[in-house]
Amino acid sequence: MSQLVDFSCRGHDRLAQRAKPAAATTKGFGVPAAHSPHPETMPSATGGIARLVWARLQAAGIEADDLLSRAGLTLKQIEDRKARLSAESQIRFLELGAEALQDDSLGFHLARDFDLREIGLLYYVAASSRTIAEAFAKAERYCRLANEGISLRFAAKEMTITLKYIGVERRSDRHQIEFWLTSIIRMNRALTNRRLIPSRLKMVHRRRTTPTEVRSFLGCEIEFGSDVDEIAFPVSVGPMPIESADHYLNDLLVTYCEQALAHRKSGEVSLRSSVENAIAPLLPHREARVEEIARRLGMSHRTLVRRLALEGLTFSGILDEMKIDLAKSYLKKDELSISQTAWLLGYGEVSAFTHAFRRWTGVTPRQWRAAGDPKHAGGLDDTPLRAKRARANSSRS
Repeated sequence: MSQLVDFSCRGHDRLAQRAKPAAATTKGFGVPAAHSPHPETMPSATGGIARLVWARLQAAGIEADDLLSRAGLTLKQIEDRKARLSAESQIRFLELGAEALQDDSLGFHLARDFDLREIGLLYYVAASSRTIAEAFAKAERYCRLANEGISLRFAAKEMTITLKYIGVERRSDRHQIEFWLTSIIRMNRALTNRRLIPSRLKMVHRRRTTPTEVRSFLGCEIEFGSDVDEIAFPVSVGPMPIESADHYLNDLLVTYCEQALAHRKSGEVSLRSSVENAIAPLLPHREARVEEIARRLGMSHRTLVRRLALEGLTFSGILDEMKIDLAKSYLKKDELSISQTAWLLGYGEVSAFTHAFRRWTGVTPRQWRAAGDPKHAGGLDDTPLRAKRARANSSRS
């Protein structure tokens, strides 16, 4: 395998020369100027990952305008590198791009190949820190400047980073989380000039095995189908010095980040997405009951039901829509049998799953899968239900 890790971050002068343009122009994954808070209440992201997807589609000669439209994005947003994008739209565009490119590991490939300096300000904050532990702690604090839909939690004693989705459905994503975790590993290697290997790597979404090239690059297996997105490094990694450390530059960049953070709205987290993210890991264990979800969200059963009703929602409706979308997603994966899909959705019997799927779609799971392209199965549309509602609302407005 060719050399895949970029160890280009060396030298105080070189770092200082690049840090100023990164903060000033905020290209790529950088942070928007502190005086321009994003007005939307839905979680937003700098959009750097979406722009990497766009560039790869262009390089492959694939027409992407329709994919942008289906993801709720425009070419103008992609071309304006200072424009923030909906975090949910970025996830959708990644999924659509992976399908168009026929790349089942697109998130990993993008993270492996891009120049880490494209991350912008947050990269230079980490690169000018004294140690890896200090860099992680600052990444935790300033993470939402890059993506409001992801919360990063760093446990210094265990050298563990946990990623949680905020206001965005975790189940809708696979490639973005693989991009993030791969980028964290690359960042560690670049900052220490060592091929650091995670001691543990977990992801919530499912794959039968870790792809060979991914395992070779990361140096470890990934525990898919976990109840948490998490990466851990040996405790000895924390105090490792960063070659490009510069406390004068770091103080300057931290001040800028604090100003940007102070000017950003902390956006209200969607109750629906909180419910969905709580349901997802419980489905295979048949524990996704309204009482348990309410407990995990820190409220009573009655309070959860009432708050959902105020938004025109019901727990059973959310649960059914999740099962429909997940069933369609799992059935597209040939490595998952019908019985495995039924288990993942919390059904004890395949017959119960088949009955429910026919009620939702008008066809059986086997008919859906046999059709190859689900859109041709009985004239059905495989667009997720939530995306359909958003599209309908947009057309009415």
